[in-house]
Amino acid sequence: MRSRYEVRAEGGTRVSMKAMAALALDHLVLAARTLAEGVAWCETTLGLRPEAGGQHGFMGTHNRVFSIASPSFPRAYFEIIAIDPSLPAPAHARWFDLDHAGLQRALAQGPQLVQWVARCDDIAAARTVLHAAGIDCGAVQQAERDTPGGLLRWQISVRADGRRPLGGAAPVLIQWGRVHPTDSLPGGGITLEALHLAGCPDALASVLPATIERMAPSAAAAAASPIRVRLRGPRGLVTLESTRLES
Repeated sequence: MRSRYEVRAEGGTRVSMKAMAALALDHLVLAARTLAEGVAWCETTLGLRPEAGGQHGFMGTHNRVFSIASPSFPRAYFEIIAIDPSLPAPAHARWFDLDHAGLQRALAQGPQLVQWVARCDDIAAARTVLHAAGIDCGAVQQAERDTPGGLLRWQISVRADGRRPLGGAAPVLIQWGRVHPTDSLPGGGITLEALHLAGCPDALASVLPATIERMAPSAAAAAASPIRVRLRGPRGLVTLESTRLES
């Protein structure tokens, strides 16, 4: 009898659901009250002025992105995101807690690391694994944005309430089309050295890469920053930590 964790691939080969759901760090998300504030933060903190980016019409947001790829985290990039005042407000909640009053209060003090996004080859399988681990990552949506290098298309998991899974410790899922942002991103001299997650369930350990450090749910994890990263660049070694919001 086939295990409930197996599916049939083309040709009849049995494939582990967890193998199909294997995750890799795709990008980190830093939220800002305005995109100008986010860019200024980046120049001051990391020594880089990001130029590439675009608009997300269906979410009413815009961004800037730059590569942070390293041997441990290939194809990784950094996204600075903010509500775009030139776009109409969507009828639904924006992603990454951007409509949450607690996050907006935090952003008044400066940009905040809010989320890590996991790349996968089968977003439906990955979503099934997260759901089995008790994580509500939301429904899968189609998305796209124009860039100087052409149109990007992807699928992404977004909760209806816009909240981040486990306060950002659990990933938002993404599956790209034929083109990935790092295919055309210039190197900015910044690399990601470490990613640490606090409160990420044991059930996800088998689908996370070994390069991601993880603290299982505990009292210590509940008091720690959900996400902590180390970046190396023109300003030397920089550590960023996310802030846990009240429900």
